Amino acid sequence: MDSVLLTGSAGFIGFHVAKELLERGHKVIGYDNINDYYDINIKESRLAVLRGYSGFTFYRADICDEAALEEVMRKHPDINRVIHLAAQAGVRYSLICPEKYIESNIIGTFRILELCRKHGIGSLMYASSSSVYGDAEQELLSTDLRTDKPISLYAATKKSDEVLVYAYCNNYKINAVGMRFFTVYGPYGRPDMAYFGFTEKILRDEPIEVYNFGEQYRDFTYIDDLLTGIMGIYQYQTALEKNTGDYRIFNIGNGNPVKLMAFIETIERVIGKTAEKVLIERRTGDVTGTYADISAMKELCGYTPRTSLEKGIREFYGWYQEYKKES
Repeated sequence: MDSVLLTGSAGFIGFHVAKELLERGHKVIGYDNINDYYDINIKESRLAVLRGYSGFTFYRADICDEAALEEVMRKHPDINRVIHLAAQAGVRYSLICPEKYIESNIIGTFRILELCRKHGIGSLMYASSSSVYGDAEQELLSTDLRTDKPISLYAATKKSDEVLVYAYCNNYKINAVGMRFFTVYGPYGRPDMAYFGFTEKILRDEPIEVYNFGEQYRDFTYIDDLLTGIMGIYQYQTALEKNTGDYRIFNIGNGNPVKLMAFIETIERVIGKTAEKVLIERRTGDVTGTYADISAMKELCGYTPRTSLEKGIREFYGWYQEYKKES
């Protein structure tokens, strides 16, 4: 069984990945600074679940803190893989606090790469984003497309991560896989995400803002499908010859884009209430649409997303109701 350093383990995706690894018998060393970008209570609720597993150890520290990372390695010299999911999320927030994105997403990734180099950790998986494609002319977004025109600072930092990791793979023979996530949703999700906010406002009879007059579309990816993709990549990387500098990027999406207005209608149907909608123009930094080409994931990682939007929203809403009761 592997011993995995998992950064961002109190986050939405990090929590689910940690839980999956633990249930498969792996040892997980969780690492997260639990910042207050959104309600930390939901982060604590995720950690409470993970602490129920004997194979889980948690450190509250920042990925930019070199001394803290070294202390983790001193205590866990058996770490043989890193899954780096910690980052400052949010496209719009990057317009307000750009320094947080430079620190967490670029310097933080550099610290993780240095940790891998210094301690001979040859397997790295890390989170990128569909935002690196910018407003591409093509509808179907393939990893072969150029990604040198990001339209938000968040996207620029994620593209910078991909370039940094590529250089380290080439120079130090680290095997690395970048994962471009496409609009992930589901239970234990982030309160700053649209589906979470829409749900809360509809229930409170508050109007919701619909950007780009509802003409935006997204490739909404349910968390269980994303996990299937991540674990497929995990197995793909396990099969590689060690320390060869192998570098790949995969899209992990649903492969089925949905108009924002149709997405809202699905939430309304599940909740049983109609939203009051305020149609406004597109916000700075937002892309018009995302649509993942997942052919490489299907071929190399056996990936097939199976969750319909309706089912995914119902699963989220069921969790949301229980979470609100408990909190």
